[in-house]
Amino acid sequence: MAVNAAETRLEERWREILSVHARTMCEIDRALHPHGLGASDFEVLDILAAESPRQGDQCRVQNLVGRVHLSQSALSRLIGRLEKEGLVVRSVCAEDRRGVWVALTGKGRDLHAEVLPLQRAVLERMLSAARD
Repeated sequence: MAVNAAETRLEERWREILSVHARTMCEIDRALHPHGLGASDFEVLDILAAESPRQGDQCRVQNLVGRVHLSQSALSRLIGRLEKEGLVVRSVCAEDRRGVWVALTGKGRDLHAEVLPLQRAVLERMLSAARD
C-alpha cells in the first residue's frame, strides 16, 4: 500500500519532534552535569518547585507520573537517588498507605534555583533553533 503525501509529512514531523526532544535532553544533560543533575532529575525538581512553592509543601508521587517521561518504577528510582543526595524527602501518606509524598528540601530548592537559568537557556536556544 502506498503512503500518501499527508501521511509522509505527518511521519516526518513526528520524527522531527523526536529529534528536537533528543537533542534538547542531551544539551540539558550537558549543561546540568557539572551540578550533579541530569535532565530527568531537573524535570522532577522543577515540577516539585512549581507544585509545592513553599518550604514544607509536598506533592504526591502519583501526581508526577505522567508529567515526566519516565515509568513509575524509573521515577521511583530517580526520587530515591534525589533523596540520597538530600534534594528531596519522601514520606508515606497517612490517609492512604500506598501513597507517597515527596517534597523539596532546602538544598533541593537552592540547587533548583541555581540551575533553572541554565536549563531555561538551553530550552530557549534549542527550541528557537527548531522553529527556524
